[in-house]
Amino acid sequence: MRASVLARLVLLSAALVAPGAAYAGEVGNELAKAGDKELGTFTLQFENDLFAGTDRHYTNGMRLSWLSPEGGETIPLLQQARDLLALIAQDDDQKTRFGWALGQEIYTPTDKGTRTLITDDRPYAGWLYGALSLHTVTKGGKESEGAKSSESVEISLGVVGPEALGEEAQDFVHSVRLIDKFDGWDNQLDTEPGLMIAYERRWRFADPWALGDSLQWDFVPHAGASLGNVLTHAGLGGAVRLGLNLPDDFGPPALIHGGTPLDRLHEEGWSAYLFATAEGRFVAHNIFLDGNTWGSSHSVDREPWVGRFALGLALEIGRFRIAYTNALVTEEFAGQSRPSRFGSISTSFQAFF
Repeated sequence: MRASVLARLVLLSAALVAPGAAYAGEVGNELAKAGDKELGTFTLQFENDLFAGTDRHYTNGMRLSWLSPEGGETIPLLQQARDLLALIAQDDDQKTRFGWALGQEIYTPTDKGTRTLITDDRPYAGWLYGALSLHTVTKGGKESEGAKSSESVEISLGVVGPEALGEEAQDFVHSVRLIDKFDGWDNQLDTEPGLMIAYERRWRFADPWALGDSLQWDFVPHAGASLGNVLTHAGLGGAVRLGLNLPDDFGPPALIHGGTPLDRLHEEGWSAYLFATAEGRFVAHNIFLDGNTWGSSHSVDREPWVGRFALGLALEIGRFRIAYTNALVTEEFAGQSRPSRFGSISTSFQAFF
């Protein structure tokens, strides 16, 4: 009985976004018929705290990324990373993709009307970057038939400070939405080049399990870490999905600064599911809280242990996927009065010519 109710809930949720997704899926299938060469998967992500009814802390993020077809040629630097992953995995049955991304993140304090430095709240900051990534999927060995894992390495290079255009991007969004602008951007972090190397591994031990006559569920754990003057951390968590026709992949779309996503779309069929994710992190350094690495700047006392939680809905039709996520991040610095909340919309499309 409960499974039937849950199945109806998933179907009802999917119906809210199904018409547009169905049309996009049909367009994608028609484009695929026009040619047989895959161009890769394009993903556009938009995150903003206005989805959660707030306007503070991590307040906006955008990321455009591309993931190559399996086995595509890559630049020498990523080729070396691929060879290193092959040594770690020690398995010849691997499928590899590489990608690039362009992104921007914006951080502000809570009080938008104060022009002077707010010493007890997080600094104003923007982060503009480009990234190269490598993703390898390895099947399980003879003793673990059916199990498999994915490994992702991403190298991000960019700039923090006025050149990241955080103020300009936020002012534009607020002017379009007729929202008061933040007045304290003169206190943002100084210009600093940013470098971050991130690694993430996800495990898939079995196919989705049946729950009643229609529903399926699965669990995909993950572990990751990053190193650099932008963010240095280690984390452990997982994702639970519940829905219809769950895809055989590595979980729901990741948040922009929540991992190194491996977007793998299926050529046929459809899937609709609800998901929940949880992750615990130990943060050793965060430039958006600790301030500039070289030279003095505004900073706050960073909390080393941070929890990240999210609930969402995803719908896949053919070569198109759309997902919405509502996320909560526990207090990241001393004196923060409440957790940070924001929403995320992610769309992916597998292109052919």
